[in-house]
Amino acid sequence: MSLRVAVIAPGAMGSAVAARLTTQKATVLTSLDSRSAASIARAAAAGMEDASLEAIAGVDMILTILPPVDALPLAERLLPALTASSTKPLYIDCNALSPDTKREVAACVAEAGCDLVDGCIIGMPTAPRLYVSGPAAPRALPLNDWGLDVLLVDGPIGAAAALKMCYAGINKGMSALGAAFLSAAARSGAADALRREMAHSIPDTLARLEKAVPNMYPKAYRWIGEMREIAAFLGEDEATAMMFEGAARLFERLAADVAGEQHEIARIDAALGRQG
Repeated sequence: MSLRVAVIAPGAMGSAVAARLTTQKATVLTSLDSRSAASIARAAAAGMEDASLEAIAGVDMILTILPPVDALPLAERLLPALTASSTKPLYIDCNALSPDTKREVAACVAEAGCDLVDGCIIGMPTAPRLYVSGPAAPRALPLNDWGLDVLLVDGPIGAAAALKMCYAGINKGMSALGAAFLSAAARSGAADALRREMAHSIPDTLARLEKAVPNMYPKAYRWIGEMREIAAFLGEDEATAMMFEGAARLFERLAADVAGEQHEIARIDAALGRQG
């Protein structure tokens, strides 16, 4: 047996997925065009091979693992090569997109004659789980034999996307909520009292925030688009959609602070009892 897969792009999650595949002797292509030195190093460590869009269009499967804002533009960029390819690879979109956006990507690759699998990745790069849905989803299950953990969601294109939106809304929404109130407590002089009370009455929540909030800082810039996809997913539920538009704006502010003077990050760290 042989398997040729393209994984785009070689970020932390993409390179981790690729490493699992190459460990099982799959050939994994990627595009390193305009990628950073860090991405190039991750790709090399994972055994990924740099390839043209035409070569990528000739693989058995394409897995896209990108910031949400880049998912549809990538499909559009690949469209001419996919149209020209006689292979018609299975296109597995693993991005944190709303069901509506996922269907836009599906419509795009369908123009080239490619089937799309609605995928979502949950978990850390060390142990990712790939959930898949849609009519072509069973075609992704053989990846279980190549080092990945692939689970079928019984539903159309959009079902796996909805799972991701709900899970990320709870998980990352808690980080947003925690960061917002820790920052507010620090601004108002209530940080020490808040931390003591949480340690007394809700220690599990405090322990979660102590880990999750600092881990969020370097990822905040990547979570902005995801929060807006969640807001779009919530749609007519205006009150909750507004919550996640607010989370997107919070992550925008924190991302700018991480890249700048880190005043707000320092306040949140102080509220958590972290030493600078």
